[in-house]
Amino acid sequence: MQVYAALENNIYVEMAIATLEKNGISKTSIYAVPLDNRSEDRKLFDSLHSSDGTSLIDIGVALATAFSVFGTSIGFELAWGPIYWGLIFAFIGFVIGFAIRLFTLKVVKKRKRLLKGKRPEVILIIDCEKTMAELVENILWEHLALGVAKVK
Repeated sequence: MQVYAALENNIYVEMAIATLEKNGISKTSIYAVPLDNRSEDRKLFDSLHSSDGTSLIDIGVALATAFSVFGTSIGFELAWGPIYWGLIFAFIGFVIGFAIRLFTLKVVKKRKRLLKGKRPEVILIIDCEKTMAELVENILWEHLALGVAKVK
């Protein structure tokens, strides 16, 4: 039977491996595979086939609505009239909102991601007897495994 576990790359991986060895699992039956961090940045604009769930236009649409109302109201007093000034102010509001969202995604959230410092995970593959599978699973859960799976 094989037991798979995903753990963060920290001291608990070593402690889990040492505990497994103390409980009768040989070193040759334990295989650890570290995962690499993503080397390239995520795409800012979504494609037709993939989306990350963040919208760049939400603040822009809200500001376009507010600015268009303001532009329409002052447009009654200006030369081109309320429709043109409402559209001009809506465009200005949309550009300002888009710029705000773009700035927050590119600068502010990038800093938070760098400070947070996501560590790569480690995948442990343990070959063991069927009778030992429950013990191995409990040891992995005790050492803060992110997920565990058993395959016969």
